[in-house]
Amino acid sequence: MAARNKARKRAFQILFEADQRGASVQTVLADWIRHARTDDRQPPVGEYTMELVEGYAEYADRIDELISTYSVGWTLDRMPVVDRNIVRLGAYELVWVDETPDAVVIDEAVQLAKEFSTDDSPSFVNGLLGRFKDLKPSLRRV
Repeated sequence: MAARNKARKRAFQILFEADQRGASVQTVLADWIRHARTDDRQPPVGEYTMELVEGYAEYADRIDELISTYSVGWTLDRMPVVDRNIVRLGAYELVWVDETPDAVVIDEAVQLAKEFSTDDSPSFVNGLLGRFKDLKPSLRRV
């Protein structure tokens, strides 16, 4: 598994855990880092994973606003937790990380949906992130 792919998967897992626990992503990230330092069975949290989680945290309110605005037929609260966090991570990387090609971000998010969510989730994730890609220049405002 490529390093960036692994970093995205771990970042998604951190966002998912934070959502499930009702904790901040920074708290869960710190827990993961601490756990990796004290238990050599746990892989270290890579630099790109930290960048993704911290970047998401910086824009979390704006990202949730975008998801709420553009997800047709789904409120943020009704959306499956897995899908919500895949889209959150993908939206951050798509809109605010210029060095990653848009197609890569969307494809990686769809792959996460295939691995962790329902049969309908990949098309939902693809459609919503595709909409964000089309609107990208207007979405960056905070």
